[in-house]
Amino acid sequence: MTCHSKWIRVDPVKGSRTIANLCWACILVRGATGFLLVGISSCIGKDLIPGLSSEQIVFIPQGIVMCFYGIAGLFLGFYPWCTVFRNVGSGYNLFDKREGIFSIFRWGFPGRNRRICIRFVLKDVEAVGLEIREGLYPRRILYLRVRGRQNISLTRIGEDLTLGEMEEEAAELARFLRVSIEGF
Repeated sequence: MTCHSKWIRVDPVKGSRTIANLCWACILVRGATGFLLVGISSCIGKDLIPGLSSEQIVFIPQGIVMCFYGIAGLFLGFYPWCTVFRNVGSGYNLFDKREGIFSIFRWGFPGRNRRICIRFVLKDVEAVGLEIREGLYPRRILYLRVRGRQNISLTRIGEDLTLGEMEEEAAELARFLRVSIEGF
């Protein structure tokens, strides 16, 4: 949902709080918990998971290895849960014609640099560009070409927009900024 008026345009950016990230976090934690419980049940000789017998698993070496994989998997599963909880990567792109600035704001990981805010002068924006590569791994990127700097990407990695939606978004932004479009 883009919010804009005659002078200001705000484009929200989704972060890591997606269904895919939630699914992967759940799968990792559940699988790691299963490994850990099977390893522990081989140690104590009692089945902690109903319906799953651990009699054939000897604690040394299989049980220890399963405990290690379970603990490592829990640590790996903790990372996506943290990114989803903190919604890392979310933010907005702000275009303000009155002040003549373009701001990129994103939320990062906790710490001193949690808030990431980068500002540019709108006069330095030369064009709105589209990089489109079709094939096995399609790539569609909407970017701003800024004088004296690298191209600034405005789309998220893995954002699935159709070609028509990308073109429409690029045209709206170019019309708002009164610059040309490149990359068609």
